[in-house]
Amino acid sequence: MSMTIPVIIFTFLFSTASAGNKLNIIVTIAPQAEFVEKIGGEYVNVSVMVPAAGNPHTYELTPSQLKDVRNADLYFKLGSGIEFELMWMDKIASINKGLTIIDNSAGITLIDNEDKEGGHLPGTGHYHGPKDPHIWLSPKNAVIMIGSIKNALIARDPGRADVYQKNAEVYINELNSLDREIRDKLKDKKKRVFMVFHPAWAYFARDYGLKEIAIESEGKEPTIAGLKSIIDTAKESGIKVIFISPQFSTRSAEVVAKETGCKIVAVDDLSKDYTGNMRRVAGVLKEGID
Repeated sequence: MSMTIPVIIFTFLFSTASAGNKLNIIVTIAPQAEFVEKIGGEYVNVSVMVPAAGNPHTYELTPSQLKDVRNADLYFKLGSGIEFELMWMDKIASINKGLTIIDNSAGITLIDNEDKEGGHLPGTGHYHGPKDPHIWLSPKNAVIMIGSIKNALIARDPGRADVYQKNAEVYINELNSLDREIRDKLKDKKKRVFMVFHPAWAYFARDYGLKEIAIESEGKEPTIAGLKSIIDTAKESGIKVIFISPQFSTRSAEVVAKETGCKIVAVDDLSKDYTGNMRRVAGVLKEGID
């Protein structure tokens, strides 16, 4: 029977994977694949449901991916309300009754969309569901996610517990170092405001005392009136940088940049190179905010 199990009760539920066999793991997005591979190393095969060019808010499963689901041992879902999972998790669970589903958001304090300071311009409503799903874009959250991944791998494959534990410790140290590095880069900034097209960076902003202002409204390009309001907000807030993502249109961001003199910077919130990507974002913000 497919189920979501709290990580704290995993330890006695599974037998060790046979020597030489790899665990077949499914994740929703590429950053999770990076996390699992960092901990599981050579003992895991990881399949990503939403590919690099895909949009986790609209992506649909392919027939070849359904085959991966049938052969999987574990699924690490984000669990934070991303649309792909809301649409497909019941189907995934029904295809593989023996699949164990682990909630990667366990232990993370989710941001309410209505409480995202600067995340909505007046009257624009919500982007997603009641919670912001982009939990991975925070090194602190990533550390929590690594903990649940480590526990699940050990529970499924206790014979390699020492390997998973050691790998997790090494990677958590790397993430903690990254957190300190980002904090140091941004510590002297005063205005601490940046603009994005798609509102993916609220957890990052919460960690480092920043304010994210989004162009997109409810998954749509802004209206003419909305665009004028965004341009006025950018000017009033002293915005210097606008983040765009490869999964979304750049048209509105280009208009705002032209009217305000802002610099457009492409950042992929689904990049598998997690630490490199986060370090790059911090570097752009260091140069692009006051």
